[in-house]
Amino acid sequence: MTRATAQDAVLAALREDILTGVLAPGDQLVQESLAERYGVSRVPLREALKTLESEGQVAYFPHRGYFVAELSLADLREVYRLRGLLEDTALREAVPTLDDADIEEIVRLCDNVVEAATVDDVLAMAEANRRFHFALFDAAGMPRLSRLLRQLWEATDAYRALYYQGSHNRQQVLAEHEQMVHALRARDTALVVALHDEHRAHSVAAVEVMLNPHRPRSRQNAPHHRMELP
Repeated sequence: MTRATAQDAVLAALREDILTGVLAPGDQLVQESLAERYGVSRVPLREALKTLESEGQVAYFPHRGYFVAELSLADLREVYRLRGLLEDTALREAVPTLDDADIEEIVRLCDNVVEAATVDDVLAMAEANRRFHFALFDAAGMPRLSRLLRQLWEATDAYRALYYQGSHNRQQVLAEHEQMVHALRARDTALVVALHDEHRAHSVAAVEVMLNPHRPRSRQNAPHHRMELP
């Protein structure tokens, strides 16, 4: 295994462990133990940790080492606000370009999310969900925008893992995807954007409650139902 391949493998393993909660927020990442667990040397492990640090998924403290980043309401709101700006742009560019074959592929990806949710495979559902959304974002033909969105999505894997813990949340994801697919079939760009905004807002509101269950949800942070399917 080359150094680059080892780094990719350990990076994928770390992402999976953070997403599934094996490595929980605040956990210390002891490099000797992780290197043994993943069967790699400390060199590719350090490189993978630096990548995750640049994404905000782990934090490094001098003389203490690496830790899984703590979940923060301020961080959640900032990242999702940035996502909203970029995702709206991507969707407005992408939806008018989609042909029937593109939409059928997106429907297939949507079905993959349903299949994973049916067997309560949170990891597979998260991966299928990402493919579904990025099939839309990438269709905008704006590679820099797609790269920025991937960075933001990777930075919120821990929040997504928390959201997917709730079976109600998983079912809501499926229902909202179905609405978006109907809007895509209708070639209604404005409705796709509005539904996607609500989809994102619902997850933010739910995670806010999970991070701070004793604080009532504010009107400002509650999702706004701007449009509904007929």
